[in-house]
Amino acid sequence: MISKFILFSTLLFASIVVKAEKPISLLGAGATFPAPFYQKCFSDYKAENPGVEITYNPIGSGGGIKNLIEHTVDFGATDAPLTDEELKANQDILHLPTVLGAVVVTQNLGTEKIELNLSPEVLAGLFLGEILKWNDPKILELNKAKTLPDLDVVVVYRADSSGTTNVFTEYLSKVSATWKTKVGAGKSVKWPVGQGNKGNQGVASVVKNTPGAIGYIELVFAEQEHMAIDSIKNKAGKFVRPNLVSVTAAASGIVKSLPADFRVSMTNAEGVMSYPISAMTYLLVYKELDKAKGPELVKMLNWLMKKGQTLASPLFYAPLPEAILTKVKEKIKTIQLK
Repeated sequence: MISKFILFSTLLFASIVVKAEKPISLLGAGATFPAPFYQKCFSDYKAENPGVEITYNPIGSGGGIKNLIEHTVDFGATDAPLTDEELKANQDILHLPTVLGAVVVTQNLGTEKIELNLSPEVLAGLFLGEILKWNDPKILELNKAKTLPDLDVVVVYRADSSGTTNVFTEYLSKVSATWKTKVGAGKSVKWPVGQGNKGNQGVASVVKNTPGAIGYIELVFAEQEHMAIDSIKNKAGKFVRPNLVSVTAAASGIVKSLPADFRVSMTNAEGVMSYPISAMTYLLVYKELDKAKGPELVKMLNWLMKKGQTLASPLFYAPLPEAILTKVKEKIKTIQLK
């Protein structure tokens, strides 16, 4: 009788252990801009928390927003905050900044890697299809010490709905009246010229393998592929190369005016050292989470605001300034479990 009781107790305990060890799965999707950062963070988080599985699908900001609204993921990710209209229809969504990055301009001028100085006017002219050759006098004027090839300009852009595109076209709309009128800003726009490809990696691949090509991608993709990274003339009139210092400089000017919902633009920022096509990227979560997965998601969000920030710099992202981090941590505390 005692042995049967011991056997029963053992089986019951084993059953409880199996149930307790069943991993919690969190699914996210969205921006490709911060994908290398998120993939590293989620891998490290899993190593510290073996009981949780986090899957992140970099399908573009538009897809991340769509999936969250449709409740097919636990969290979304975007570089483009929801518009007022989108947020009005989805007031239960929080924007939580996670890291800072740069959208860089990169080109392939043939056999030699050449990094250029580009003004807002020349940059808009290239993507509008008004500047057709790389040895155009307008480009030569900004790069007098360099020999540029008689090569056709081939514009490459994001074909998917993209926060990277939103950041880039928002910048062009701020600095070029022609661009603002003819094209405008958004996650998807009607490009005047060029060819599209999916994701930051897709654009990087086409530019790298197409002589004369020019595109816009997140800094980490350009660094990883050893591509040319151009310096852009900022609002203060200085040519600035994107890096951790110049991206952080762009963020420093928004801290005091940061809105409560964190939806803010960092493009064309004030400051001598500011890189003008900088951006803050976000995770999107619901204000109310279910008790099954909610506690783990909140735990992960807090981890991102602490340990995760230390992983940013090695991947060419800039961590959030402490003043912004403090506000994000307070916002996470408002998430309710139902």
